[in-house]
Amino acid sequence: MENQTFNEHVLLLERLKVTPQSSFPAFIFLLIIYIFIVVSNLGLVVLISRDRSLHQPMYLLLCNLSINDVFGATAIIPRLLSEIFTARKGRYISYIECVIQAFCVHYHASCLYITLMIMGFDRYVAICNPLRYTTIMTNNMVLRLTVFNWGVSLVLVGTLIALSVRLSRCRRVILNPFCDNPSLFKLSCESIVINNIYGLAMTTVVLAFSIGSTIFTYLKIAMVCLNNKSKVLNSRALQTCATHLTVYMIMIVSGTVIIILHRFPQLSDQRKLAAIMFHVVPPAMNAVIYGLQIKEVRQKIIIMFHNNKVTLKEVKSQD
Repeated sequence: MENQTFNEHVLLLERLKVTPQSSFPAFIFLLIIYIFIVVSNLGLVVLISRDRSLHQPMYLLLCNLSINDVFGATAIIPRLLSEIFTARKGRYISYIECVIQAFCVHYHASCLYITLMIMGFDRYVAICNPLRYTTIMTNNMVLRLTVFNWGVSLVLVGTLIALSVRLSRCRRVILNPFCDNPSLFKLSCESIVINNIYGLAMTTVVLAFSIGSTIFTYLKIAMVCLNNKSKVLNSRALQTCATHLTVYMIMIVSGTVIIILHRFPQLSDQRKLAAIMFHVVPPAMNAVIYGLQIKEVRQKIIIMFHNNKVTLKEVKSQD
């Protein structure tokens, strides 16, 4: 069967290896995580959009991050939830759906790396060139950086997926709980050298620019902090930088683990779990980290909850 060319447009998707006893806890856990990702990230976007005092470059870029997190989690978690209790026949997915899911998975990852790179640049300008910050990081500049982020990712990931779609298929089993680019080109018996070269080149370029720019900007920020004698300014700079670096390190570690495990077929189960965690852990952590660490956002959240409590008390007293 493996050596025949299939004309069918239906693929067999591998399910999560969940025992019947742990199916319900796994479902509840994933569902709670997904609801938390959607509510926390979209709540942060609504908070920033409604409060004019938060209409600043750093918070507008944070909206990009939150929207991308919801997009990435939605690309895989709902389908995983629907398949936990399904029988074997429920594991089928159409080829078109698989391609769309693979595109969304890689688009989310690419946008995540570039968004954090841009947020690092924003912190660099704010700390190293504070007098020129308002002239450099204008609303027009934020819009351009946002279009650059989504546009470049669209071209890079679109080309990546197109190279896999062009291949003929001689297999129909996806050895992964969700579709991604390696799953697509592994369905073919043709040469995938071009796919591997482009995929490696794309990953290297995105990671090199992201990591390189982050190291450069934070070295510059460190030098400014060392030369600056103001403890208040240094403390605020370190707080915002620590927040960004925490999110960045979570993302880098999650992505690197997947890349490394792809090179060890015997660790396929660990790779599948790591791949799912990449679309679960960073989106769940980002809103919490930024919401709790950035003073302005934290204060707005506290004020919002306080006003809601006061409103509820007034309603109850009237009743």
